[in-house]
Amino acid sequence: MAIPDILSGLRLPVIAAPLFIISNPKLVVAQCAAGVVGSFPALNARPASQLDEWLHEITGELAAHDRDNPDRPAAPFAVNQIVHRSNDRFEADMAVCEKWKVPIVITSLGAREELNQAVHGWGGITLHDIIDDRFARKAVAKGADGLIAVAAGAGGHAGHWSPFALVQEIRSWFDGPLILSGSIATGSAILAAEAMGADLAYVGSPFIATPEARCSDEYRQAIVDSGAADIVNSALFTGIAGNYLRSSIERSGLDPNALDKLESLPTEFGSDGSTKSKAWRDIWGSGQGIGAIRKVQPAGDYIAQLEREYTEARSRLCSNPGR
Repeated sequence: MAIPDILSGLRLPVIAAPLFIISNPKLVVAQCAAGVVGSFPALNARPASQLDEWLHEITGELAAHDRDNPDRPAAPFAVNQIVHRSNDRFEADMAVCEKWKVPIVITSLGAREELNQAVHGWGGITLHDIIDDRFARKAVAKGADGLIAVAAGAGGHAGHWSPFALVQEIRSWFDGPLILSGSIATGSAILAAEAMGADLAYVGSPFIATPEARCSDEYRQAIVDSGAADIVNSALFTGIAGNYLRSSIERSGLDPNALDKLESLPTEFGSDGSTKSKAWRDIWGSGQGIGAIRKVQPAGDYIAQLEREYTEARSRLCSNPGR
């Protein structure tokens, strides 16, 4: 199966992952303008009416970019939909996506055949994120165009398996678009993902260390200051195993080394509007690849850095064909 045209003309084979809370129109536009697919979770737009405003802003900004840069048109953007039945905004958000003919819809936490059909109906494609081969097969059976293989080391709700194991299992039966997620933060890692059998790389946590990201300066700096050893995996905060920055757990008064001893979050963590600590706000997600992030810089500059590193990595390999 050939890669869809919408993914074949990118300046770099990268999809910027939708980051909970952090991704916003400013970041998405910067990513797309720099030549990679930008994305955001629909649920980041709050209240729900803001989703229409965000899509209006993104489509308008990208159209203006294309008018001003006919030789370097923007990459397409994607919206991440949580399709689990607990998402009471799903139907309304899908209607807004249809209104704006969102080119790429990334689906998470379940696969729905009717969603894939709807997106195909307006000319878009769907990519479903999975953590193992079993879920991959289910997603394709329900009509997903492509798969995002979330391997160990990814930020947020990470997978469990090595990227080698995950990609080779899926590639044994699936020849469609395959995107690899998990600790990809350099141009060399993007090339490695392709060599492994993926078509594109999924890059998330490094974009937290950009001025366009919707987060605190402390969070940005923590990404710069941390490495793989500073990532803690725990299911305590959401009920699903995820990767988080050790420093944010410590700042919230918890012992990162004793999380597995807790059956639930302490009472000082709240989900209401009080001044209590909130896991979704105060516990910072991150993947293991952030040791490669050395500074806070604009998203466009970081993507340009990735492109240089990617080109250099290809040159190194091509100059040693006998290896």
